[in-house]
Amino acid sequence: MVERIPGTVLTLIFSVYRKIFPQVDLELHFWQTRAEGIPNSELRSQALASIETKRFHCQGGAVYALLAGEEWKEAIRFIVAYQTISDYLDNLCDRSTSMDPNDFRLLHQAMVDALTPENKPKNYYALRDEQEDAAYLIDLVKTCQRVVDQLNFSPTVYECMMKLEGLYEDLQVHKHVTEMERIPRLTKWYEKNRGDWASLKWYEFAAAAGSTLGVFCTVSYALKGKLTDQLAQKIYDGYFPFMQGLHILLDYYIDQQEDRYEGDLNFCSYYPNGEKMKKRFIYFIKEADKHVQQLPDSKFHEMIHHGLVGLYLGDPKVKQLSSGAEMKKELLEISGRKAKFFYWNTIIYYRFKNTKNKPL
Repeated sequence: MVERIPGTVLTLIFSVYRKIFPQVDLELHFWQTRAEGIPNSELRSQALASIETKRFHCQGGAVYALLAGEEWKEAIRFIVAYQTISDYLDNLCDRSTSMDPNDFRLLHQAMVDALTPENKPKNYYALRDEQEDAAYLIDLVKTCQRVVDQLNFSPTVYECMMKLEGLYEDLQVHKHVTEMERIPRLTKWYEKNRGDWASLKWYEFAAAAGSTLGVFCTVSYALKGKLTDQLAQKIYDGYFPFMQGLHILLDYYIDQQEDRYEGDLNFCSYYPNGEKMKKRFIYFIKEADKHVQQLPDSKFHEMIHHGLVGLYLGDPKVKQLSSGAEMKKELLEISGRKAKFFYWNTIIYYRFKNTKNKPL
């Protein structure tokens, strides 16, 4: 049976709930069981927390498996493992015991190795006190390597993916150091790498670096056998910076109160005011719309783009924001009917979830 890429929001939603989410649950259950067996209490705590609180990252990313055709289960296996590495390391850098940028860099070597099958996994914890994880992180890396190993990436394809990985890794290192060092490091990094993106503020560039969507898209097309050097470059240009930037800016937008309470870095806090932030979000939406047109299956990528807007604005946390109602109204209006569909689908999902979880 030929697996077709969904062309409408209804077929996309049907595919997501019928096969994508159940398969993600199976993969996450496996890794959760592995995490429960981690001997070190701190590593175990952070591994379990990353799965429990960031499950939706894997669910959202796994939608790209629909681009992989009959290899969609392999795509989900890679996406869940790679995103689990990302979320776990984010917790280790953000919520754990170290503030050492060299430790953060070594931890994120795992994401380089995950995309490079010839690299032998190593002790990624060598620069921190916590050590024993029963090969949890190494096995996540090896799972990704087994999928990537069958794809035989050309140098051009590999370079495009590693540019995205490198930006992500740099961001994770710079944003997790001591508070005094963060902004100087991030602004210096931006000045060195902004290239054609001088129209972006440093915090917008940083947001664009913080998404894994471009990697998931590339691997999924490769699994279907459709990936060429030209397509890999188009994916890079189509997703960075606007699609990925919109993704992470929306994520930071809904987390503003939580991050303020926790004292965490939030890129939305650097906009001078709410009106400027809204205008820049609209700019990212329009630019993302324009850039995904160069991709094959552009209707699918449009749906993902509009789905991001609807998904995040449908989150209950938006109600806690003083500008939430106005921002939601204008962004949904500019994004169109597809975004509104995903918005209402998200609202219904949360209502059903809350009703299901209420005690009898």
